[in-house]
Amino acid sequence: MYEPESLMKELGVDFARWHGGDLVCRSPIDGRELARLRADRGADCAAKVGRAEAAFIEWRRLPPPRRGELVRLLGGQLRRHKEALGRLVTMESGKILQEGLGEVQEMIDICDFATGLSRQLYGLTIASERPGHRMMETWHPLGPVGIISAFNFPVAVWSWNAALALVCGDSLVWKPSEKTCLSALAVQSLLEQAMREFGEAPADLSQLLLGGRECGMMLAQDTRLPLVSATGSTRMGREVAQACAARLGRSILELGGNNTAVIAPSADLELAVRAVVFAAAGTAGQRCTSLRRLFVHASVYDRVRERLIAAFRSLAVGNPLDAGTLVGPLIDEHAWTVMQDALRRAQAEGGRVHGGERVPVEGCDGGFYARPALVEMPAQGGVVQEETFAPILYLLRYQTLEQAIAWNNAVPQGLASSIFSNDLREAELFLSPAGSDCGIANVNIGPSGAEIGGAFGGEKDTGGGREAGSDAWKNYMRRATNTINYSSELPLAQGVRFSI
Repeated sequence: MYEPESLMKELGVDFARWHGGDLVCRSPIDGRELARLRADRGADCAAKVGRAEAAFIEWRRLPPPRRGELVRLLGGQLRRHKEALGRLVTMESGKILQEGLGEVQEMIDICDFATGLSRQLYGLTIASERPGHRMMETWHPLGPVGIISAFNFPVAVWSWNAALALVCGDSLVWKPSEKTCLSALAVQSLLEQAMREFGEAPADLSQLLLGGRECGMMLAQDTRLPLVSATGSTRMGREVAQACAARLGRSILELGGNNTAVIAPSADLELAVRAVVFAAAGTAGQRCTSLRRLFVHASVYDRVRERLIAAFRSLAVGNPLDAGTLVGPLIDEHAWTVMQDALRRAQAEGGRVHGGERVPVEGCDGGFYARPALVEMPAQGGVVQEETFAPILYLLRYQTLEQAIAWNNAVPQGLASSIFSNDLREAELFLSPAGSDCGIANVNIGPSGAEIGGAFGGEKDTGGGREAGSDAWKNYMRRATNTINYSSELPLAQGVRFSI
């Protein structure tokens, strides 16, 4: 049993603000209706952007370390409510409870990171060619930031953007997936509680929009939002990118992934198989970094194949709130249909499918539970070139590392990749300019499970955006180059002479 009403009350959500509309929230666990909420319409969206714009004018005046204090307090709220929010995420997204709790921990981690970052928004001092002059660069708040997030990470992806944007001096306008609205309401409530504790934040600092594609496109088209960060499908990202570009706005795009692991002859096979199973089956294959293509060297192919078939058969598929479950449900019936269509296409292209069938789960008849599928493919083409958001792992045999790298790079997506090898030369080649073309390239771990300390994102159809750690904060600020003349002369750059 699960009781979202009691969790929402514990998280401080005021249902009266949102209850009673045509936006239906359902749990993928059993298809149960959780709530009906009021969706924002055109005028609502425009008004909320306006409120965020006004809040930005006030928020940007606070020194960055003070802004960091709000994010620190948000991290405290998340620590206190980790269990409740993690359970709510599981109820709405279907990921197992360990992953729901892990997602909240990721939010806590990025709050810690951003709090420290609030004292490190460094610019540069630049040597000037003109005597008596100094050059420098400074970073300033950018403006209201639009955030569009997806169902599979309903709260963590928001935090990657929000924590950085807040310390950078920006206000927020968040459009979560219409499939995970309750988690968004809970996070908005915790942020508002932190804001009351903080005492200096404008009341409209964070605006929440509930709705579908129309709300997202309004954000992309709104000239008052200098930046829109969007996470989701490549199709969605193309629409957002074009709308932002048409008004010369910025976008951060975190889109599709068709991620690879390579198992080389020298690999620790036990370690590799464990990592592969989690990367392929975790979150029921519904991560952008889920492992979808596995290239195994011919010399170890048979051993790896047998171990994977056995591992996939033994995975506990069931209610994600149960302690022993490792694989929860797909998000909805459409995801199940897409998975089955992909498996039929793979068979038509010569693939041999192990698993993939629907799994009955007691008390969860309305949910769509699938056995993760291992699919042996004769070649990489057709359906293997596409991202199917489901637990399908395509298995191919390779002969040389150069061949495996070429296969890795041959798909439109470029998010995450990894190699399992104890050969230093193989590992370094994979990470080199001649190796993986992905934004994430790992050695002896899978392609999923990124830490917030590194910039997250990928190339090609993945969108090119970067969020979370490293210097991703620069996306949320505007850069100014300053030249200061402290002399009594006026020399011009490039030796130009101009006398009056």
